[in-house]
Amino acid sequence: MQRIGLITGASRGLGLALAQKLALDGWHLIITGRGAAALEQARAALATRTSVQAIAGDIADSAHRQALAIAAQEWGGLDLLVNNASILGPSPLPSLVEYPLADLAQVYAINVFAPLAAIQTLAPSFKPSIRIINISSDAAIQAYEGWGGYGSSKAALDQLTAILAAEQPTWRVYSLDPGDMNTQMHQEAFPGEDISDRPPPEASVPAVLRLINDDVPSGRYRKE
Repeated sequence: MQRIGLITGASRGLGLALAQKLALDGWHLIITGRGAAALEQARAALATRTSVQAIAGDIADSAHRQALAIAAQEWGGLDLLVNNASILGPSPLPSLVEYPLADLAQVYAINVFAPLAAIQTLAPSFKPSIRIINISSDAAIQAYEGWGGYGSSKAALDQLTAILAAEQPTWRVYSLDPGDMNTQMHQEAFPGEDISDRPPPEASVPAVLRLINDDVPSGRYRKE
């Protein structure tokens, strides 16, 4: 049987690293991201290994989510949804007393509301075996100075994940902290600093694969 997965934020970072591994494992993929050129480059590389459809757009946009749902239905339904797309917010990171509320609203729109909206829109295409993985962060549970916007959005996503798992006991619903990674978003959090000591996104892929492949209960997990 064909296994079908949809990954958001798949044009770079953890999303792309995961897509590359799943392609090698025989998954058929629907990938999405905001940058059309980068997404097409990812699609072309993945297409040498598996069937892949790339749909560029903003996951916070309802029309884009509907396009993803149509593709998922046409492919026969989803075994996997990875809500990986997110944004950091302003850089350098502002303190909460100075945080522009319009920027905070955008962080929540993409990091909290969009994953839930994607689940709502895509639910009719979910197979009984569906596994949903929402990518979180240690900033969701640790009080790091300057991380109030991003961290609180991931904390909200964690709680949505936990409640969804309680409400949908036949699904497997996970929140995953992938650990520090050398990514563009992490670099934005530390402008001008050298973050080359952080592991590449590929180092976090095994933690995602464990949730996909093993018999793991719904819940919150860390890379370790």
